[in-house]
Amino acid sequence: MTTSAPSPSVSFADLGLSQPTLNALQNVQFEKPSPIQAAFIPLAMSGVDCIGQAHTGTGKTAAFVLPLLERLDFDNRAVQALVLAPTRELSEQIATECKRLSYSSMCRSVCIVGGRPIRSQINELEKGVQVAIGTPGRVIDLIERGCLRLDQLQVVILDEADRMLDIGFRPDIEKILRRCPTERQTMLLSATLPEPVERLANRYMKSPQKVDCSTNGIAVKTVEQYYLTVDEDRKMETLAKLLLDQRPQQVLVFLRTKRGADRLHARFARKLPDVAILHGDLPQTHRDKVMKAFRAGEVRMLIATDVVGRGIDISGISHIINYDVPEYCDDYVHRVGRTGRLSSDEKGYAFTFVTRDQGEQLTNIELRIDTMLPEYRIPAYESARPKEKRAEWTGGFSNSPNM
Repeated sequence: MTTSAPSPSVSFADLGLSQPTLNALQNVQFEKPSPIQAAFIPLAMSGVDCIGQAHTGTGKTAAFVLPLLERLDFDNRAVQALVLAPTRELSEQIATECKRLSYSSMCRSVCIVGGRPIRSQINELEKGVQVAIGTPGRVIDLIERGCLRLDQLQVVILDEADRMLDIGFRPDIEKILRRCPTERQTMLLSATLPEPVERLANRYMKSPQKVDCSTNGIAVKTVEQYYLTVDEDRKMETLAKLLLDQRPQQVLVFLRTKRGADRLHARFARKLPDVAILHGDLPQTHRDKVMKAFRAGEVRMLIATDVVGRGIDISGISHIINYDVPEYCDDYVHRVGRTGRLSSDEKGYAFTFVTRDQGEQLTNIELRIDTMLPEYRIPAYESARPKEKRAEWTGGFSNSPNM
């Protein structure tokens, strides 16, 4: 069974949430539920297994945290809920949201991820927590050490399930789910539901009910999206020209590889003081420092890979630039979802660099988001040599953002 988004007039008070939770929502100034929250929260509170599909940046975290908090027995310090996420950054973001939304309750939670001292995580578990949030690898480690016990677990949540499978966590996820009590509620949230995610749900969930708040055009409505035809050897110059042309408030530049990100960062950091880099090989202390600076607006340009991209949830990002076409179409959806969150009346912008031999990849992205991307041209600059341009790529697309 699939449920679509309810009426936009629905309030948090209509969703069956307790008064302490409503007080917490008022405290953090959550005024109205987003479509995924309005549709998913009542379903999750009923106790059935459920799947929530919605874009990045639409409030999926609160959609599962709020009903989760309603289920907890705060007098019991055993782990009652386990949340799995693909990255440290996202796990920590979920943990922060859990604390924000449970300020008036006695909820205790712990974030268990690699790159953090395991001893402090063990200490928190020994003191007693109701909610454990973390990445699959560290969760398995603590289970096997006997520090994380799941015998009183009531709820398991798989957040960003598609990304967890993309980066190879399926064996770990299945190992964890097999250790969980059979009688439990399982929630799965994802921006996309490719076949591997469907198979995982069918195997480990009981007749899950689905909430689909993804529109036919998957790309975020508040984001204007374009592609630029670029010669490979002009990418770096094109990025510089595009930044001068757009003057972004804050920009996130995505690359496929850590090596490529390092090269780009080295070039731009020589001339710009507010440029930073984020990828999986960097020490956690460095990543934390970069994220803090980015959130504070001290970093205006962040160069990142997809592995850490999902942990970036910042309202000030005005521009996304896909320096490299993403390997998977779904990654395009997640990258673009990082912008367009400034306010209801401000748009975000996304630009994708496409070389001549990547026309098929561009077409696949357009099919995935059910939208034709117009070509963007930087005034008085050619990002690709004119004589080599393919005629079919220039057919009628001349729109450009009004900045």
